[in-house]
Amino acid sequence: MRILIAEDNSTSRLLLKKSLEKWGYQVTAARDGHEAWQIAGSEDGPSLLILDWEMPGMDGVDVCRRLRAQKSDRQVYVILLTARSSKHDVVAGLEAGANDYVGKPFDPDELRARVQVGRRFVELHDELLETQRALEYQARTDALTKMMNRRAILGRLRDQMAAIGSDGSPLSVAILDIDHFKRVNDNHGHIAGDAVLCEVARRAEAGVRPGDMLGRFGGEEFLVLMPGATALEAHTILEGVRKIIEGTPVWYDDRAVSVTASLGATSAAPGEAVDEILVRADKALYRAKGSGRNRVEMGVAGG
Repeated sequence: MRILIAEDNSTSRLLLKKSLEKWGYQVTAARDGHEAWQIAGSEDGPSLLILDWEMPGMDGVDVCRRLRAQKSDRQVYVILLTARSSKHDVVAGLEAGANDYVGKPFDPDELRARVQVGRRFVELHDELLETQRALEYQARTDALTKMMNRRAILGRLRDQMAAIGSDGSPLSVAILDIDHFKRVNDNHGHIAGDAVLCEVARRAEAGVRPGDMLGRFGGEEFLVLMPGATALEAHTILEGVRKIIEGTPVWYDDRAVSVTASLGATSAAPGEAVDEILVRADKALYRAKGSGRNRVEMGVAGG
């Protein structure tokens, strides 16, 4: 673990540094509060700080206050090093954002024990944060294709629909459906079907523009959002996606599985409900499937 120490007294700074390094920590030493703030305030700064309370310019309490004013997921554990021992001073330091304090001159055993408490605190916070991020990822990600799931892509659609009402930029939306997917499962098995779903997802992502969004809409259907794309531009993009999907078979277990997709798309209008645009795209999709599949159909308002 990396530790930042801030101490204006060179002898005390050196003693601190040597003690912490002997205990296995990586130490960065600052000579005053301003230097400590520059290091600690960065996103990749150390997570455990030992700050001398009294330093010229910016003292340890000032550094604490600035750190706590930051909005960041990074947890910083601060130990104040001080000769002050009154309850009033201790309370003031803790209210400023310090987690603990050690008296000066410091006792090595006490300091080591308090640093170990800080280390456990930071490590526990990091584990909890990692767990939270993993849960958030699972909540918005399709487990099979690793793209956005239905809930997440619909959330993006709602956001994009709100945006076109404010800035007037176009938005096109498409539903992509894998043709005869049931036959793939029946003829090759569900594991082969899963492989086809993943490969179609990969090819679709390769065919759209940077900034376009895709998510698994359900079963063998995917939702494609194309912010800034007119109906004509969307048709061109989706034709490219269709050609990539049909371009080569999907290989699974030394067998070639031919795959095509039908796509129904439309452009959103300001003030339109999400359900309206999805119904229109779905109707266009059914026209594509009814016209022989492996094609792109565009839907228009009222159609």
